[in-house]
Parts: sequence; C-alpha cells; structure tokens
Amino acid sequence: MENTNQQNNSRGKADFPPSLWGCSFASFSFPQTEFESYSRQVEVLKENVKDMLMASKKNPIENNLKEIFDDLPNLLEKYDFDLYTLSLLFRVFRQHGFKMPCVVFDKFKDTNGEFKETIINDVKGILGLYEASFLSVHGEQVLDEALVFTKANLESLAMQSSPRLADHIRNALIRPFHKGVPRIEARKYISFYEEDESRNDTLLKFAKIDFNRVQLIHRQELSILSSPFRASICFLADGGHEIYKNCISLLDDTCDAYASFEEIQHFTNAIERCCMDAIDQLPAEYLKVLYRALLNLFSETESDMGKQGRSCALYYVKEAFKELARAYRVEAQWADEGLVPPFDEYVRNGLATSAYGVIVAASFVEMDEVAGQEAYKWLKSNPNIMKAGKMICRLMNDIVSHEDEQKRGDCASGVECFMKQYDVSEKKAIEEIQKMVANGWKDINEDCMRPTNAPMLLLQHIVNLVRVTDVVYGDDDDAYTIPLSLKDYVTLLYVEQVPMC
Repeated sequence: MENTNQQNNSRGKADFPPSLWGCSFASFSFPQTEFESYSRQVEVLKENVKDMLMASKKNPIENNLKEIFDDLPNLLEKYDFDLYTLSLLFRVFRQHGFKMPCVVFDKFKDTNGEFKETIINDVKGILGLYEASFLSVHGEQVLDEALVFTKANLESLAMQSSPRLADHIRNALIRPFHKGVPRIEARKYISFYEEDESRNDTLLKFAKIDFNRVQLIHRQELSILSSPFRASICFLADGGHEIYKNCISLLDDTCDAYASFEEIQHFTNAIERCCMDAIDQLPAEYLKVLYRALLNLFSETESDMGKQGRSCALYYVKEAFKELARAYRVEAQWADEGLVPPFDEYVRNGLATSAYGVIVAASFVEMDEVAGQEAYKWLKSNPNIMKAGKMICRLMNDIVSHEDEQKRGDCASGVECFMKQYDVSEKKAIEEIQKMVANGWKDINEDCMRPTNAPMLLLQHIVNLVRVTDVVYGDDDDAYTIPLSLKDYVTLLYVEQVPMC
C-alpha cells in the first residue's frame, strides 16, 4: 500500500452548491379536475391499446412473449426478418428475460466474418442493431462486433438523416435505451415517435395522456417532499426509501468532507451498536443529531414492517448501513494516512461505499408483495447483479469526481489506485475502468435471463437503479454533487407537460 506522505489531518471542506430548485415544487396545487379528466381518457384508450397489442386481454403480455419465444425457431425459419425487425425482436425478448440467441445476426455478415457493407445504408436497422448490442452477455462476440460496427457508422448516418431521425441517433449515442431511466426514455421517445410517418395516433395519444397524468402524481409527491416540514428530511423519519437516500447522502458528506477521522471512528462504533445508549460516545453535536435521526428512522421502519409481518426487512437494512459505515471508515483512514491502496483492495471496499447495497435494501422495504425474507436472503448473498451494480456505481462516480475529490483531500479514488498499481496514465486508467463497467452490464444482463434466481420485478428494480447511476455519472459530470446537468431531465419529467397537439 502506497503512502503519499500527504497527511490529511486538516481536510479541505466541500463547497456543495445549493439546490437548483429550492422550494419550486412546494407550492404545487394538485389539479383534481385535470387529473380526473386524464384518468377517464386513459381508461378508454387503454382498452383500445390492449386490443392492438395483445391477442387476448386475458393473456398477460409475458405469456404472449413466452409463446412466441417458444415458437421462435419456426418463425425464424418461416420469415426472413430484416435487420430492424430482428434487432427489435431481440431487444424485446431480452428485456423480458428471454435469451434469444445472438447467432441470428450472423446472416448479416459476409464470408470474411465482417458485417456486410450493404446494411450500412439501412439507418433504422443499424440503429436497432446498436441498441440490441447493449443486451449482450459474456462471450457473445457478434454483439461486441456489432457495437463497434454500428457506433462507427451512426454519426455519419445522422448527418445524412432527417432532423427527427438524426436527433434519435445522437440521443442513442449519448445513452442507449437499455441504460436510460425508462420514464426519461419514454418521454423522449414520445417526441421522436410523434414525427414518425408510420406512427399509430391512438397509441401516441394514449402515451401522451398517461405521461401527463402520472406527472401530476409525481409533482404532488415532490410538493410534499419539498415542503418546509420535509426540509429537515432526515430529522423526521417516515420510513420511505427516499428518506434513507437522504440519510445516506448526509452520512457520505459527513465522512467525506466534515468529520475528522477520530469522529468517524466514534460514529462507526455507534452505528455498530445501533442503540440510543451509544449517542453519548459521539464527540460532536451534529453527529448526535444525525445518529438520532437514523435511529428514529430505524424505529419507524420497524413499526411499519411489523404491521406487515416483514420485521426481517429492518435487520437487513441495518446490516447494510453498518457495512457502509465500516467502509467509509476505511476510506477515511486511507485519507487520514495519505495511503493509496491497491486497486483490487479499493474496489472491494468501494462496493460498499457505492451505497448501492443500502439503497437497494431500503427500497425493498416498500416492495411488500415480492420482497419477503427470501428476497432479502438473496440480496444478502450478494449475487452478481448486485456486485455489478455496486461496482458500476462506485467506478462511474470515481471517473467524474476524482479530480475535485483529490483537491478536497479525500482518499484516493479508483482512478488514482489503478494509475499507481499499473503505472499508467489517467486516460489509460479511465479507459480500463470503463471496460470494467461495460463488463458489469453484461453480468447484469446475464442475471436477468430466465430462469432467474429472484422475481423479475426485483431484478428490474435493481437494473433501474443502475440506470440512474448512468444518468447521474454518464455524461462526464458528477451530477450527484453538482446537478446542473440533470436540470433538463427534471424539467422534462416534472415541469413541462407533453403537448397534446
């Protein structure tokens, strides 16, 4: 372990910016009449859309997909699907956990094993293949080659395409659909689809009305969370996982930028004990306030879970918090002693400091229908999808935040650790770490293929949390700390309604 000889007894303090939104959402007045109007229209259109999309209203869409998937060999033999259709089928099946074989794309290769030049002008097909390639698992070389091939051609194709299709292509190059937060992607796709000459107007109208309807619900929830009563969000516990996220943020900021190493040691020991008697050992009043809030949150969760017969949930949430606190203490010690740990050691500890484990455990609290004791046991076993999610969160954060963190005196990030261990440049370290992130997505995809070890609803929830990580850290910005780059997404989701005409 390398000592940088830069003792960190007097750490630089973080200069975090104020909220972009302040109390903007607190004054929202829920328009009941408008909401009821949207709801009535949605119910009418929903039946029409079901008729269009499903062979039988009584047969769930996943059953329909299974029937089609089981008959896929016959369909592939009977029909000569073009690149766009085949790519779309591949995406839909894999997104729902059906492992459609990647060899279906071999027919678009020539005798030399290269993708045929004749498909380059098939813009929709190339875009579809690009999107499909992000559903790959380990060992699928044709999809790895497809990603390189399509990415190399899409930018030039965008310049030759209509403005609508060009925007669609550039949006995909920034963030493929599979890595995007579903509701953000749905909102953007509504705009793309509206300009599509082959659009279905009933489906488009349904999508617009339903988006605006749900947006009203979300704005109402934001107004509650933004009210003065909720402003002290970690001092008044109500059991929701959003409150846990805010507690995690406060704990992270405390350990990163405010507390001394000695204070962090005392605080970690108190969290290990997890009882009010331990509060007297805390040396600073602000730590006592944070600790008391955390215990109140645990107490509220225990009460709520007890009513549901799910008391086991609190045990797993507490254990996740203890693991997080221990990992923060390790980082604080590295910073205090000026140490640069080996990269592998850093990553092992970083899986916990990503806070992904706590966030998932806390979010399961609200998923009472599927997140029982078996689900928590599965989570505690640290399956590959969780390891990958933690790693992606930790390393993507490091890539965009390491420079500012080093100026502040934080411990070495994954970037510095990789550079030191392998004696490479910052650029090379980031390139290698990005490859690890890409492989992490393959682990996630693999764990979502049927038969799965956990309910699909829980797996998709975990995937969506990783997608949030990609949105927050994937645009070369640390949008978690400085959220200016998220402003357009917030506006899109919660401020601007979808125009109805």
